[in-house]
Amino acid sequence: MSEDPVAEVKTRIYEAIDELEPELIDLSMRIHHHPETKFEEYKASEWLAHAAEEAGFAVETGIGGVETAFRAAYRGSEKKPVVAFLAEYDALPKLGHACGHNLIATASLGAALGVQMGMGRVPGTLELIGTPGEEGGGGKVILTAAGVFDDADVAMMFHPSARTILWKRALARRKLFIEFFGKSAHAASHPEKGISALDATLLTFQNINALREHIVDDARIHGIITDGGDAPNIVPDYSASLFYVRALDDDTCDDLLEKVQNCARAAALATGAEVEMDMQGAYRSLRTNMPLAEAFKENLEALGRTFEDVDPTAHIGSTDMGDVSQVTNTIHPYLSIGPEELVGHSTEFAEAAASEEGHRAMIDAAKALAATAADVLLRPGLLESVKSYFD
Repeated sequence: MSEDPVAEVKTRIYEAIDELEPELIDLSMRIHHHPETKFEEYKASEWLAHAAEEAGFAVETGIGGVETAFRAAYRGSEKKPVVAFLAEYDALPKLGHACGHNLIATASLGAALGVQMGMGRVPGTLELIGTPGEEGGGGKVILTAAGVFDDADVAMMFHPSARTILWKRALARRKLFIEFFGKSAHAASHPEKGISALDATLLTFQNINALREHIVDDARIHGIITDGGDAPNIVPDYSASLFYVRALDDDTCDDLLEKVQNCARAAALATGAEVEMDMQGAYRSLRTNMPLAEAFKENLEALGRTFEDVDPTAHIGSTDMGDVSQVTNTIHPYLSIGPEELVGHSTEFAEAAASEEGHRAMIDAAKALAATAADVLLRPGLLESVKSYFD
């Protein structure tokens, strides 16, 4: 008998995931070939939920008031601890799965089924939570606010990347929609009778550009004009823009958001236009639970993969996983699915998400996530450290 019974359990988990590999790859390719954008993922969510239900998980759809979200739960000998694997499956407009969410979804499914099959009598509860709308929809923000993750002791997922990285920071993000209302007039014969909403929008951009010298290095402000008028000979009575405001921590992000709003208010005052602003969503900063991340690191390295030592604040964006990390113990590691020059949200990345290398990463991620779940369930000291770190 092995000196480490947990190692024996992990071996059985790996064997179960190897057995599931053809099914997981088939499902990954189906999701990849049928890309569905945010909150329209009817096929993907149904396929994933059905696979879990067939394996004995109890499935609840439409959780948190989101039609394409679901929870598949497998109750073992005890209710707690609850280990949640998060599945993303939305695609990008026009680019399809250029962020590899087909791999995320199937890795989390494989991890959940692998633990169930390999462990047998699970001393806790396994959950596969379908989290739609990550690409611009903030699905996890909605689900977090609805309390979907309140009972989870840990929440885990992996993300495809050009590099294998244990953890990175993720920027807090605020999404701000700005509208200006002016007065139309003939731009040639009576321009003095008009109030240009477009001028107010352009001034907002200029005011924001004047801010850039005086913001912290990790902050980001980027925007687009969504409506700039109808014809050159008509003074635009309406103009609109959309901005993302980002920073490493939530307080800094909120302070910067207020400054951006003041830029719009100043533009309204200067032009005489009326301004309305609408906060259309917020992502909180990501808190990685380091004891949980270290457990994942050991498990992935045992499978033959190594992590790169990189600056965790370099080349970062935002994720709705940040909101989950504020309410429970969370990891969000990255596994390489192609060469280092591979860029996310590109056609090349979409191709890599359907490649043999991509599916090798998906299987390794499923095994490492499942093995980390086994550590949480069977090594009480780890869960204590994880919770202590969060507190």
